[in-house]
Amino acid sequence: MDFLTGKLKSLYFKYLAAAFGSALVTSIYSIVDMAIVGQYQGPEGTAALAVVAPIWNIIFSLGLLMGIGGSIIVSTLKGQRETNHQYENEYFSTALIGSFCLSAIMWFILIFFDKELFLFFGAKGNLLTLAQTYIIPIQFVVPCFLFTQMLAAFLRNDNAPTLATIGVLAGGVFNIFGDYFFVFTLDMGIFGAGLATAIGAVISCLVMISHFFTKTNTLHFVKPTALINQMKKIVVTGFSTFFIDIAMGILTILFNRQIMKYLGSDALSVYGIIVNVSTFVQCCAYSVGQAAQPIISTNYGAKLGLRIKETLKYALYTVIFFSLFWTCLTLFVPNLFVRFFMTPTKEILSIAPNIMRMYGLSFLLLPFNIFSTYYFQALLRPKDSFVISVARGLVVSGILIYILPLINVNYLWLTMPFTELVVAVYALVHMIQCNKTLINV
Repeated sequence: MDFLTGKLKSLYFKYLAAAFGSALVTSIYSIVDMAIVGQYQGPEGTAALAVVAPIWNIIFSLGLLMGIGGSIIVSTLKGQRETNHQYENEYFSTALIGSFCLSAIMWFILIFFDKELFLFFGAKGNLLTLAQTYIIPIQFVVPCFLFTQMLAAFLRNDNAPTLATIGVLAGGVFNIFGDYFFVFTLDMGIFGAGLATAIGAVISCLVMISHFFTKTNTLHFVKPTALINQMKKIVVTGFSTFFIDIAMGILTILFNRQIMKYLGSDALSVYGIIVNVSTFVQCCAYSVGQAAQPIISTNYGAKLGLRIKETLKYALYTVIFFSLFWTCLTLFVPNLFVRFFMTPTKEILSIAPNIMRMYGLSFLLLPFNIFSTYYFQALLRPKDSFVISVARGLVVSGILIYILPLINVNYLWLTMPFTELVVAVYALVHMIQCNKTLINV
């Protein structure tokens, strides 16, 4: 599979299918858990998983930090044909070491400070008890979640996108059936959902590790010659993708607090649904970025600007499709999501449509904004990617989340639509400028 001479349309859509499968099933972990727990425990179970949601954002974002940051550099080096595999493997090894260190930190925090975390995330009373019960089995396998994200990124860049998809799919399928079996058949409740998720993560990780025993594998652990400098480059390159996920966790915390302050637990239950739908939309955007990134990075290293522009065209068409699809679903059938994720009360059915429609307007621009961070990263323009991710994930959204409720409490749900609009203008202007600088070889 040659990124430099192969037919771009076939390459892109092959990688898109693999990346979409991985992203789709990754989102299933939280979505299926919330749906099953919501049906078993009711709105309170959904609200408890909304409290847990930031933990997934943190763990997955750390995996993306090492995986995307390292794999982009490796792809660019491959495009510069004069480099050797030893140098590429040094970056892979550095990313692997970084992943081990970050896994150890997260493992320690989740085992010894889970209560403090959930209280900080907005849990109270029975919500705290439910959240702690859910996380018990997950505490044993925390590194598997981080390594799944990191390994998937490197496998896609090592011509093994299908195996990355199979790995995530295997864990996701187990999670779907395991959730139902443990929660309902064995009557384990929310603990069973956590158990199924934990086992699914182990399965995914083991499948991906099998790549290192194949003949096609080019990734090998070597001793890095400049560990600190290489780690800095990986962090700088991968930071924007990392911050997209970490920012979603930060925003979830801020929303949780504002919702409980102004609107109460019923609104928090609806927001729990929004978090999962938004995760799904983000995963679709991730798949576009992850499909285009290795192609763009490799061709950027080889200075093949026309191939980059053609890949961008296919990516933008895909982004438009996802944007229209998710926006229309949210606007026209909002209660479809409500009934899927929980057994709703009359009160929730009455407030959910308006909340879902207002927040759902953000889905019109969300896929483009997320893809743009991957695009700028692939072209080694971390500054543009950084501005987009930080403005979207913290600065603009963080300001609006506190200002808008002061005008009208229901305007809280317009925080993300306004944020995505501001960010999209910046991303579009800089994408056009960037395209003009590409060398058309």
